[in-house]
Amino acid sequence: MRRPRGEPGSRAPRPTEGATCAGPGESWSPSPNSMLRVLLSAQASAARLSGLLLLPPVQPCYLGPSKWGDRPPGGGPHAGPVQGLQRLLEQARSPGELLRWLGQNPTKVRPHHYPVALRRLGQLLGSRPQPPPVEQATLQDLSQLIIRNCPSFDIHTIHVCLHLAVLLEARPEELTPHVMVLLAQHLARHRLREPQLLEAIAHFLVVQEAQLNSKVVQKLVLPFGRLNYLPLEQQFMPCLERILAREAGLAPLATVNILMSLCQLRCLPFRALHFVFSPGFINHISGTPHALIVRRYLSLLDTAVELELPGYRGPRLPRRQQVPIFPQPLITDRARCKYSHKDIVAEGLRQLLGEEKYRQDLTVPPGYCTDFLLCVSSSGAVLPVRTQDPFLPYPPRSCLQGQAAPQPTTRDPAQRVVLMLRERWHFCRDGRVLLGSRALRERHLGLMGYQLLPLPFEELESQRGLPQLKSYLRQKLQALGLRWGPEGG
Repeated sequence: MRRPRGEPGSRAPRPTEGATCAGPGESWSPSPNSMLRVLLSAQASAARLSGLLLLPPVQPCYLGPSKWGDRPPGGGPHAGPVQGLQRLLEQARSPGELLRWLGQNPTKVRPHHYPVALRRLGQLLGSRPQPPPVEQATLQDLSQLIIRNCPSFDIHTIHVCLHLAVLLEARPEELTPHVMVLLAQHLARHRLREPQLLEAIAHFLVVQEAQLNSKVVQKLVLPFGRLNYLPLEQQFMPCLERILAREAGLAPLATVNILMSLCQLRCLPFRALHFVFSPGFINHISGTPHALIVRRYLSLLDTAVELELPGYRGPRLPRRQQVPIFPQPLITDRARCKYSHKDIVAEGLRQLLGEEKYRQDLTVPPGYCTDFLLCVSSSGAVLPVRTQDPFLPYPPRSCLQGQAAPQPTTRDPAQRVVLMLRERWHFCRDGRVLLGSRALRERHLGLMGYQLLPLPFEELESQRGLPQLKSYLRQKLQALGLRWGPEGG
Protein backbone atom coordinates (compact mmCIF):
# COMPACT_ATOMS: atom_id res chain seq x y z
CA MET A 1 0.00 0.00 0.00
CA ARG A 2 1.41 3.34 -1.01
CA ARG A 3 2.40 5.67 1.79
CA PRO A 4 2.87 9.45 1.73
CA ARG A 5 6.56 10.15 1.45
CA GLY A 6 6.66 13.65 2.81
CA GLU A 7 5.88 17.09 1.51
CA PRO A 8 6.49 17.31 -2.25
CA GLY A 9 8.45 20.37 -3.20
CA SER A 10 9.22 23.44 -1.18
CA ARG A 11 7.07 26.10 -2.82
CA ALA A 12 3.67 26.99 -1.43
CA PRO A 13 0.76 26.61 -3.87
CA ARG A 14 -1.00 29.69 -5.12
CA PRO A 15 -3.90 30.65 -2.85
CA THR A 16 -6.84 30.34 -5.21
CA GLU A 17 -8.81 28.60 -2.46
CA GLY A 18 -8.56 31.06 0.35
CA ALA A 19 -7.42 29.71 3.64
CA THR A 20 -6.49 26.25 2.37
CA CYS A 21 -3.32 27.56 0.77
CA ALA A 22 -0.41 29.67 1.94
CA GLY A 23 -2.80 32.53 2.50
CA PRO A 24 -5.81 34.26 0.98
CA GLY A 25 -4.52 36.74 -1.57
CA GLU A 26 -0.90 35.80 -0.88
CA SER A 27 1.38 34.25 -3.49
CA TRP A 28 4.64 34.49 -1.52
CA SER A 29 5.79 32.72 1.57
CA PRO A 30 9.22 33.11 3.18
CA SER A 31 11.74 30.33 3.31
CA PRO A 32 12.60 29.12 6.81
CA ASN A 33 16.22 30.21 6.33
CA SER A 34 15.28 33.79 5.44
CA MET A 35 12.93 33.92 8.42
CA LEU A 36 15.57 32.66 10.81
CA ARG A 37 18.01 35.30 9.55
CA VAL A 38 15.50 38.10 10.10
CA LEU A 39 14.64 36.98 13.62
CA LEU A 40 18.24 36.51 14.71
CA SER A 41 19.21 39.84 13.18
CA ALA A 42 16.64 41.62 15.37
CA GLN A 43 18.01 43.73 18.16
CA ALA A 44 18.70 41.48 21.16
CA SER A 45 19.50 42.40 24.74
CA ALA A 46 20.32 40.57 27.94
CA ALA A 47 17.07 41.81 29.47
CA ARG A 48 15.03 40.24 26.69
CA LEU A 49 17.10 37.07 26.73
CA SER A 50 16.36 36.65 30.41
CA GLY A 51 12.72 36.02 29.48
CA LEU A 52 13.60 32.93 27.42
CA LEU A 53 11.10 30.15 27.91
CA LEU A 54 12.95 26.93 28.75
CA LEU A 55 11.14 24.40 26.63
CA PRO A 56 11.76 20.65 26.85
CA PRO A 57 13.87 19.48 23.90
CA VAL A 58 11.92 18.18 20.96
CA GLN A 59 14.39 15.30 20.97
CA PRO A 60 16.56 14.79 24.06
CA CYS A 61 19.92 14.90 22.35
CA TYR A 62 19.88 14.92 18.57
CA LEU A 63 17.69 17.52 16.87
CA GLY A 64 17.68 16.12 13.35
CA PRO A 65 20.21 15.45 10.60
CA SER A 66 21.34 18.23 8.31
CA LYS A 67 20.88 17.99 4.58
CA TRP A 68 24.54 17.02 4.32
CA GLY A 69 23.81 13.73 6.03
CA ASP A 70 25.14 14.28 9.55
CA ARG A 71 24.52 11.30 11.77
CA PRO A 72 23.10 11.42 15.26
CA PRO A 73 25.45 11.09 18.21
CA GLY A 74 26.41 7.52 18.89
CA GLY A 75 27.08 6.47 15.28
CA GLY A 76 29.64 7.20 12.57
CA PRO A 77 33.37 7.90 12.68
CA HIS A 78 33.00 11.43 14.11
CA ALA A 79 30.43 10.62 16.79
CA GLY A 80 32.94 11.01 19.63
CA PRO A 81 34.02 14.62 18.88
CA VAL A 82 30.44 15.60 18.06
CA GLN A 83 29.10 14.21 21.32
CA GLY A 84 32.00 15.75 23.21
CA LEU A 85 31.24 19.21 21.88
CA GLN A 86 27.57 18.80 22.80
CA ARG A 87 28.53 17.95 26.37
CA LEU A 88 30.78 21.01 26.51
CA LEU A 89 27.95 23.24 25.30
CA GLU A 90 25.51 21.74 27.81
CA GLN A 91 28.00 22.31 30.66
CA ALA A 92 29.19 25.82 29.68
CA ARG A 93 29.37 28.09 32.73
CA SER A 94 28.94 31.45 30.96
CA PRO A 95 27.71 32.88 27.64
CA GLY A 96 31.30 33.72 26.71
CA GLU A 97 32.44 30.14 27.27
CA LEU A 98 29.49 28.90 25.23
CA LEU A 99 30.48 31.09 22.30
CA ARG A 100 34.15 30.01 22.53
CA TRP A 101 33.22 26.32 22.20
CA LEU A 102 31.28 27.11 19.02
CA GLY A 103 33.82 29.50 17.53
CA GLN A 104 36.95 27.48 18.25
CA ASN A 105 35.66 24.14 16.95
CA PRO A 106 34.33 24.86 13.44
CA THR A 107 35.07 21.36 12.10
CA LYS A 108 33.14 19.70 14.93
CA VAL A 109 30.07 21.95 14.98
CA ARG A 110 26.93 20.39 13.50
CA PRO A 111 23.56 22.09 12.88
CA HIS A 112 21.96 20.45 15.90
CA HIS A 113 24.54 22.09 18.19
CA TYR A 114 22.96 25.53 17.70
CA PRO A 115 19.62 24.74 19.36
CA VAL A 116 21.63 23.16 22.21
CA ALA A 117 23.64 26.39 22.55
CA LEU A 118 20.51 28.57 22.53
CA ARG A 119 18.88 26.40 25.16
CA ARG A 120 21.95 26.52 27.39
CA LEU A 121 22.09 30.28 26.98
CA GLY A 122 18.53 30.51 28.24
CA GLN A 123 19.41 28.33 31.23
CA LEU A 124 22.40 30.54 32.09
CA LEU A 125 20.43 33.75 31.82
CA GLY A 126 17.59 32.31 33.89
CA SER A 127 19.85 31.01 36.66
CA ARG A 128 19.55 32.20 40.24
CA PRO A 129 20.38 34.05 42.32
CA GLN A 130 22.64 36.12 40.05
CA PRO A 131 22.70 35.44 36.32
CA PRO A 132 26.14 35.90 34.73
CA PRO A 133 26.72 39.12 32.81
CA VAL A 134 26.43 38.90 29.04
CA GLU A 135 27.80 41.38 26.56
CA GLN A 136 25.81 42.56 23.56
CA ALA A 137 28.70 41.55 21.30
CA THR A 138 28.43 37.96 22.56
CA LEU A 139 24.77 37.75 21.62
CA GLN A 140 25.44 39.27 18.20
CA ASP A 141 28.31 36.84 17.58
CA LEU A 142 26.09 33.88 18.42
CA SER A 143 23.36 35.19 16.12
CA GLN A 144 25.87 35.65 13.30
CA LEU A 145 27.16 32.11 13.71
CA ILE A 146 23.64 30.73 13.31
CA ILE A 147 22.84 33.05 10.40
CA ARG A 148 26.04 32.06 8.61
CA ASN A 149 25.42 28.32 8.99
CA CYS A 150 21.62 28.08 8.66
CA PRO A 151 21.71 27.24 4.89
CA SER A 152 22.90 23.76 5.91
CA PHE A 153 20.16 23.27 8.52
CA ASP A 154 17.34 20.80 7.94
CA ILE A 155 13.76 22.02 8.48
CA HIS A 156 13.56 20.48 11.95
CA THR A 157 16.70 22.22 13.22
CA ILE A 158 15.58 25.51 11.65
CA HIS A 159 12.24 25.19 13.40
CA VAL A 160 13.83 24.58 16.80
CA CYS A 161 16.22 27.54 16.34
CA LEU A 162 13.33 29.66 15.11
CA HIS A 163 11.17 28.74 18.08
CA LEU A 164 13.92 29.60 20.55
CA ALA A 165 14.94 32.76 18.70
CA VAL A 166 11.40 34.19 18.81
CA LEU A 167 11.04 33.38 22.47
CA LEU A 168 14.29 35.31 23.21
CA GLU A 169 11.89 38.79 23.42
CA ALA A 170 9.92 38.53 26.81
CA ARG A 171 7.76 41.11 25.06
CA PRO A 172 6.66 40.26 21.52
CA GLU A 173 5.70 43.89 20.85
CA GLU A 174 9.39 44.79 20.65
CA LEU A 175 9.61 42.96 17.32
CA THR A 176 8.61 44.69 14.09
CA PRO A 177 5.45 43.91 12.09
CA HIS A 178 7.69 42.51 9.33
CA VAL A 179 9.19 39.93 11.69
CA MET A 180 5.81 38.92 13.09
CA VAL A 181 4.34 38.58 9.58
CA LEU A 182 7.25 36.29 8.65
CA LEU A 183 6.57 34.21 11.74
CA ALA A 184 2.83 34.00 10.96
CA GLN A 185 3.48 32.97 7.35
CA HIS A 186 6.03 30.37 8.44
CA LEU A 187 3.60 28.76 10.89
CA ALA A 188 0.77 28.76 8.31
CA ARG A 189 2.88 27.43 5.47
CA HIS A 190 4.35 24.55 7.46
CA ARG A 191 1.14 23.81 9.43
CA LEU A 192 2.92 24.40 12.74
CA ARG A 193 0.31 24.71 15.50
CA GLU A 194 2.62 26.17 18.16
CA PRO A 195 0.46 27.71 20.93
CA GLN A 196 3.25 29.83 22.44
CA LEU A 197 4.20 31.39 19.11
CA LEU A 198 0.56 31.92 18.11
CA GLU A 199 -0.16 33.57 21.46
CA ALA A 200 2.86 35.83 20.87
CA ILE A 201 1.37 36.91 17.53
CA ALA A 202 -2.04 37.51 19.12
CA HIS A 203 -0.47 39.62 21.88
CA PHE A 204 1.54 41.60 19.32
CA LEU A 205 -1.64 42.30 17.33
CA VAL A 206 -3.47 43.55 20.41
CA VAL A 207 -0.62 45.76 21.66
CA GLN A 208 0.17 47.23 18.23
CA GLU A 209 -3.45 47.61 17.11
CA ALA A 210 -3.24 51.34 16.40
CA GLN A 211 -0.15 50.94 14.19
CA LEU A 212 -1.43 48.04 12.06
CA ASN A 213 -3.49 48.30 8.89
CA SER A 214 -5.73 45.56 7.55
CA LYS A 215 -3.19 44.45 4.92
CA VAL A 216 -0.77 43.52 7.71
CA VAL A 217 -3.50 42.18 9.98
CA GLN A 218 -4.74 39.72 7.33
CA LYS A 219 -1.27 38.11 7.35
CA LEU A 220 -1.05 38.03 11.14
CA VAL A 221 -4.51 36.43 11.43
CA LEU A 222 -3.91 33.85 8.69
CA PRO A 223 -2.34 31.10 10.86
CA PHE A 224 -5.14 31.19 13.44
CA GLY A 225 -7.80 30.19 10.91
CA ARG A 226 -5.58 27.83 8.94
CA LEU A 227 -4.37 26.04 12.09
CA ASN A 228 -7.81 26.03 13.73
CA TYR A 229 -6.48 27.85 16.80
CA LEU A 230 -8.47 30.41 18.79
CA PRO A 231 -5.97 32.28 21.01
CA LEU A 232 -6.41 32.70 24.75
CA GLU A 233 -5.70 36.44 24.44
CA GLN A 234 -8.99 37.94 25.63
CA GLN A 235 -8.69 41.10 23.54
CA PHE A 236 -8.00 39.23 20.29
CA MET A 237 -11.57 39.35 18.93
CA PRO A 238 -12.46 42.84 20.21
CA CYS A 239 -9.23 44.10 18.65
CA LEU A 240 -10.03 42.55 15.26
CA GLU A 241 -13.57 43.92 15.34
CA ARG A 242 -12.22 47.44 15.91
CA ILE A 243 -9.70 47.05 13.08
CA LEU A 244 -12.40 45.78 10.71
CA ALA A 245 -14.67 48.68 11.62
CA ARG A 246 -11.83 51.13 10.97
CA GLU A 247 -10.32 49.59 7.83
CA ALA A 248 -13.11 47.69 6.06
CA GLY A 249 -13.66 50.30 3.35
CA LEU A 250 -9.96 50.87 2.65
CA ALA A 251 -8.83 47.37 1.64
CA PRO A 252 -11.72 45.13 0.51
CA LEU A 253 -9.64 42.01 -0.18
CA ALA A 254 -7.80 42.25 3.13
CA THR A 255 -11.13 42.70 4.93
CA VAL A 256 -12.58 39.56 3.36
CA ASN A 257 -9.36 37.62 4.04
CA ILE A 258 -9.63 38.47 7.74
CA LEU A 259 -13.27 37.35 7.78
CA MET A 260 -12.28 34.09 6.05
CA SER A 261 -9.88 33.31 8.90
CA LEU A 262 -12.54 34.18 11.49
CA CYS A 263 -15.08 32.04 9.64
CA GLN A 264 -12.87 29.01 10.18
CA LEU A 265 -12.78 29.86 13.89
CA ARG A 266 -16.58 30.35 14.02
CA CYS A 267 -16.09 33.92 15.25
CA LEU A 268 -17.74 36.07 12.58
CA PRO A 269 -18.60 39.59 13.82
CA PHE A 270 -22.07 40.70 12.75
CA ARG A 271 -21.07 44.31 12.19
CA ALA A 272 -18.40 43.34 9.63
CA LEU A 273 -20.85 41.00 7.88
CA HIS A 274 -23.34 43.87 7.56
CA PHE A 275 -20.62 45.88 5.81
CA VAL A 276 -19.32 43.28 3.33
CA PHE A 277 -22.85 42.21 2.33
CA SER A 278 -23.98 45.82 1.82
CA PRO A 279 -24.79 46.90 -1.77
CA GLY A 280 -22.12 49.60 -1.60
CA PHE A 281 -19.32 47.13 -0.78
CA ILE A 282 -20.47 44.60 -3.39
CA ASN A 283 -20.72 47.29 -6.10
CA HIS A 284 -17.30 48.62 -5.11
CA ILE A 285 -15.53 45.29 -5.57
CA SER A 286 -17.35 44.35 -8.78
CA GLY A 287 -14.99 46.23 -11.05
CA THR A 288 -11.75 45.32 -9.28
CA PRO A 289 -9.16 42.76 -10.51
CA HIS A 290 -9.88 40.50 -7.53
CA ALA A 291 -13.69 40.58 -7.92
CA LEU A 292 -14.03 36.82 -8.55
CA ILE A 293 -12.00 35.72 -5.53
CA VAL A 294 -13.86 38.20 -3.30
CA ARG A 295 -17.22 36.91 -4.57
CA ARG A 296 -16.07 33.35 -3.86
CA TYR A 297 -15.13 34.31 -0.31
CA LEU A 298 -18.39 36.20 0.15
CA SER A 299 -20.28 33.13 -1.07
CA LEU A 300 -18.55 31.04 1.59
CA LEU A 301 -19.33 33.65 4.24
CA ASP A 302 -22.98 33.64 3.14
CA THR A 303 -23.02 29.85 3.52
CA ALA A 304 -21.61 30.19 7.03
CA VAL A 305 -24.36 32.70 7.87
CA GLU A 306 -27.01 30.34 6.50
CA LEU A 307 -25.78 27.30 8.41
CA GLU A 308 -24.17 28.65 11.58
CA LEU A 309 -25.56 32.07 12.48
CA PRO A 310 -29.28 31.80 13.28
CA GLY A 311 -29.25 35.18 15.01
CA TYR A 312 -28.00 37.17 12.02
CA ARG A 313 -30.65 39.48 10.58
CA GLY A 314 -28.59 41.73 8.33
CA PRO A 315 -28.10 41.83 4.55
CA ARG A 316 -27.01 38.72 2.64
CA LEU A 317 -25.16 38.13 -0.60
CA PRO A 318 -27.69 38.42 -3.48
CA ARG A 319 -28.29 35.12 -5.27
CA ARG A 320 -27.10 36.54 -8.59
CA GLN A 321 -23.71 37.38 -7.01
CA GLN A 322 -23.13 33.90 -5.59
CA VAL A 323 -20.54 31.61 -7.20
CA PRO A 324 -19.42 28.04 -6.38
CA ILE A 325 -17.12 28.17 -3.36
CA PHE A 326 -14.57 25.56 -4.46
CA PRO A 327 -15.61 24.35 -7.94
CA GLN A 328 -12.82 21.75 -8.19
CA PRO A 329 -10.60 19.67 -5.87
CA LEU A 330 -8.42 21.83 -3.67
CA ILE A 331 -4.98 22.86 -4.94
CA THR A 332 -3.27 21.17 -2.01
CA ASP A 333 -4.90 17.86 -2.99
CA ARG A 334 -4.02 18.25 -6.67
CA ALA A 335 -0.41 19.05 -5.82
CA ARG A 336 -0.12 15.95 -3.66
CA CYS A 337 -2.24 13.58 -5.76
CA LYS A 338 0.58 11.04 -6.12
CA TYR A 339 0.77 10.79 -2.32
CA SER A 340 -2.99 10.47 -1.87
CA HIS A 341 -4.99 7.35 -1.02
CA LYS A 342 -7.83 8.43 -3.32
CA ASP A 343 -6.97 6.16 -6.25
CA ILE A 344 -6.70 3.00 -4.20
CA VAL A 345 -9.85 3.81 -2.21
CA ALA A 346 -11.67 4.38 -5.52
CA GLU A 347 -10.49 0.97 -6.75
CA GLY A 348 -11.58 -0.64 -3.48
CA LEU A 349 -15.06 0.89 -3.80
CA ARG A 350 -15.29 -0.14 -7.46
CA GLN A 351 -14.57 -3.76 -6.61
CA LEU A 352 -16.73 -3.70 -3.48
CA LEU A 353 -19.82 -1.79 -4.69
CA GLY A 354 -19.50 -1.42 -8.45
CA GLU A 355 -18.87 1.75 -10.43
CA GLU A 356 -22.57 2.65 -10.61
CA LYS A 357 -22.98 2.97 -6.85
CA TYR A 358 -20.67 5.86 -6.00
CA ARG A 359 -19.56 9.20 -7.41
CA GLN A 360 -16.03 10.53 -7.06
CA ASP A 361 -15.01 14.22 -6.81
CA LEU A 362 -18.61 15.42 -7.06
CA THR A 363 -19.14 19.09 -6.21
CA VAL A 364 -22.35 19.62 -4.25
CA PRO A 365 -24.13 22.97 -3.71
CA PRO A 366 -23.04 25.53 -2.65
CA GLY A 367 -19.67 24.36 -3.99
CA TYR A 368 -18.00 21.78 -1.75
CA CYS A 369 -16.13 18.97 -3.51
CA THR A 370 -16.76 15.53 -2.01
CA ASP A 371 -14.29 12.65 -2.23
CA PHE A 372 -16.84 9.84 -2.62
CA LEU A 373 -20.64 10.08 -2.43
CA LEU A 374 -23.14 7.22 -1.96
CA CYS A 375 -26.94 7.30 -2.13
CA VAL A 376 -28.58 5.04 0.47
CA SER A 377 -32.21 3.95 0.79
CA SER A 378 -34.18 4.10 4.01
CA SER A 379 -33.45 0.40 4.52
CA GLY A 380 -29.69 0.94 4.18
CA ALA A 381 -29.29 -0.38 0.62
CA VAL A 382 -26.65 1.39 -1.49
CA LEU A 383 -28.48 2.64 -4.60
CA PRO A 384 -27.16 3.26 -8.13
CA VAL A 385 -26.26 6.94 -8.20
CA ARG A 386 -27.72 7.41 -11.69
CA THR A 387 -31.20 6.64 -10.35
CA GLN A 388 -31.02 9.30 -7.63
CA ASP A 389 -30.43 13.01 -7.37
CA PRO A 390 -27.06 13.02 -5.58
CA PHE A 391 -27.54 16.55 -4.28
CA LEU A 392 -29.35 17.59 -1.14
CA PRO A 393 -31.27 20.87 -1.45
CA TYR A 394 -29.41 24.04 -0.55
CA PRO A 395 -30.33 26.04 1.45
CA PRO A 396 -31.47 23.13 3.60
CA ARG A 397 -35.23 22.84 4.08
CA SER A 398 -34.77 22.62 7.83
CA CYS A 399 -31.31 23.66 8.97
CA LEU A 400 -30.51 22.52 12.51
CA GLN A 401 -28.48 25.47 13.66
CA GLY A 402 -25.36 24.91 15.70
CA GLN A 403 -25.33 21.12 15.49
CA ALA A 404 -24.53 18.43 12.96
CA ALA A 405 -27.28 16.70 11.03
CA PRO A 406 -28.74 13.53 12.58
CA GLN A 407 -26.70 10.44 11.84
CA PRO A 408 -29.18 7.55 11.25
CA THR A 409 -29.44 6.61 7.56
CA THR A 410 -33.21 6.24 7.89
CA ARG A 411 -33.81 9.98 8.33
CA ASP A 412 -34.64 10.55 4.63
CA PRO A 413 -35.97 8.18 1.94
CA ALA A 414 -32.51 8.52 0.29
CA GLN A 415 -29.63 9.55 2.51
CA ARG A 416 -26.35 10.80 1.07
CA VAL A 417 -23.20 9.40 2.62
CA VAL A 418 -19.90 11.18 1.95
CA LEU A 419 -16.63 9.32 2.45
CA MET A 420 -14.06 11.93 3.48
CA LEU A 421 -10.38 11.19 3.03
CA ARG A 422 -8.41 12.67 5.88
CA GLU A 423 -4.90 12.73 4.43
CA ARG A 424 -1.81 13.59 6.43
CA TRP A 425 -1.64 17.11 4.96
CA HIS A 426 -5.24 17.82 5.99
CA PHE A 427 -4.00 18.15 9.58
CA CYS A 428 -1.72 20.48 11.45
CA ARG A 429 1.81 19.15 11.72
CA ASP A 430 1.06 17.34 14.99
CA GLY A 431 -1.45 15.18 13.10
CA ARG A 432 -4.27 15.62 15.61
CA VAL A 433 -6.11 18.85 14.65
CA LEU A 434 -7.78 19.27 11.26
CA LEU A 435 -6.78 22.39 9.35
CA GLY A 436 -9.40 25.11 9.62
CA SER A 437 -10.55 24.82 5.99
CA ARG A 438 -11.04 21.06 6.30
CA ALA A 439 -12.93 21.34 9.57
CA LEU A 440 -15.12 24.04 7.99
CA ARG A 441 -15.97 21.86 4.97
CA GLU A 442 -16.88 18.85 7.11
CA ARG A 443 -18.92 21.02 9.47
CA HIS A 444 -20.92 22.58 6.64
CA LEU A 445 -21.54 19.29 4.82
CA GLY A 446 -22.86 17.82 8.06
CA LEU A 447 -25.14 20.81 8.65
CA MET A 448 -26.52 20.46 5.12
CA GLY A 449 -27.61 16.89 5.88
CA TYR A 450 -24.83 14.76 4.42
CA GLN A 451 -23.72 11.83 6.58
CA LEU A 452 -19.94 11.88 6.87
CA LEU A 453 -17.73 8.83 7.02
CA PRO A 454 -14.13 9.95 7.72
CA LEU A 455 -11.26 7.75 6.50
CA PRO A 456 -8.22 8.82 8.61
CA PHE A 457 -4.75 8.52 7.07
CA GLU A 458 -3.48 6.42 10.01
CA GLU A 459 -6.06 3.74 9.23
CA LEU A 460 -5.50 3.91 5.47
CA GLU A 461 -1.73 3.63 5.85
CA SER A 462 -2.08 0.54 8.02
CA GLN A 463 -3.81 -1.42 5.24
CA ARG A 464 -1.42 -3.73 3.37
CA GLY A 465 -2.64 -3.97 -0.19
CA LEU A 466 -6.02 -3.87 -1.88
CA PRO A 467 -7.55 -6.96 -0.19
CA GLN A 468 -6.99 -5.49 3.27
CA LEU A 469 -8.31 -2.12 2.12
CA LYS A 470 -11.50 -3.72 0.76
CA SER A 471 -12.03 -5.47 4.08
CA TYR A 472 -11.48 -2.16 5.89
CA LEU A 473 -14.01 -0.35 3.66
CA ARG A 474 -16.52 -3.18 4.07
CA GLN A 475 -16.32 -2.89 7.86
CA LYS A 476 -16.69 0.89 7.72
CA LEU A 477 -19.77 0.76 5.50
CA GLN A 478 -21.38 -2.10 7.38
CA ALA A 479 -20.91 -0.23 10.66
CA LEU A 480 -23.33 2.37 9.23
CA GLY A 481 -25.87 -0.37 8.45
CA LEU A 482 -25.26 -0.21 4.68
CA ARG A 483 -26.00 -3.17 2.39
CA TRP A 484 -25.10 -3.85 -1.22
CA GLY A 485 -24.84 -6.68 -3.71
CA PRO A 486 -27.71 -9.11 -4.43
CA GLU A 487 -28.96 -8.95 -0.86
CA GLY A 488 -28.73 -5.18 -0.73
CA GLY A 489 -30.75 -4.44 -3.85
